[in-house]
Amino acid sequence: MEPFLPSPAAAGFTVGPFAVRFYALCILAGIGVGLWITARRLRARGGHSGQVADIAAWAVPFGIVGGRLYHVATDPQLYFAPGRDPWGAVRIWEGGLGIWGAVALGAVGAWIGARRAGVPFAAFADAAAPGLLVAQAIGRWGNWFNNELYGAPTDLPWKLQIHQMDPGTALAVTGPGGAPVVLGYFQPTFLYESLWNLAAAAILIWADRRFRLGAGAVFALYLPTYTAGRFVIELMRSDPANTILGLRVNTWTSALFFAGGSLLVVFLARRRPPSAVPGRVEPVPALEEVT
Repeated sequence: MEPFLPSPAAAGFTVGPFAVRFYALCILAGIGVGLWITARRLRARGGHSGQVADIAAWAVPFGIVGGRLYHVATDPQLYFAPGRDPWGAVRIWEGGLGIWGAVALGAVGAWIGARRAGVPFAAFADAAAPGLLVAQAIGRWGNWFNNELYGAPTDLPWKLQIHQMDPGTALAVTGPGGAPVVLGYFQPTFLYESLWNLAAAAILIWADRRFRLGAGAVFALYLPTYTAGRFVIELMRSDPANTILGLRVNTWTSALFFAGGSLLVVFLARRRPPSAVPGRVEPVPALEEVT
């Protein structure tokens, strides 16, 4: 039999009367690791871990709500078409978070939390950017459990097996013989994006150390770095999605954020003081020195 990447036949499990979804566990794991990385980086900028917890108390709920709003707004037929359950729009644990809504509204929450914690927002955003990418990389494995976010059919050795899943039971539909029904073998675009997110996080950390970025430049670099990969991956995906002029909505969004992020990187680079020479080793500024 030809090699392939298997997918789980169960997207969750039950503990007594409670249903636990692996998607939600992946999101929570990603948040935890992302906050740990952010805390380490913020300490290097003169802050302390307690400030990250204070800011996260605002940023994480805002981000989750924003991610869900973006998902529902861009795929409303999943919840409001005839025969659909509108209450499914609030069942986040079943899957469906849009990163752009999460980043946008999460940034609002982070701004509120940073002001209350006495941390310059730019300093926190720079500290959080690599951790955000790592969190996204971990969160993408929730799509693997859900048997979703895949590309075109393929015969590559790393092709991904996709089951027909029952959203109500979080289990694969079984055939007459009791085996899970396999829809086919596809490009594992969830894996491509997860790996790209990790690579992008490494790029941000390297660039920050090499060029001593600051004042929001690390977060600005996050935008074009992440979206460069996301744009290509969106072109590869074949799972159902709404389109504009033949392209997926997220393809257009990635292009817009890439352009906007690139302009922001150039703008911030031109604002750097003459002493901030790329490659020069300079002490990392304390929080109160970051503007």
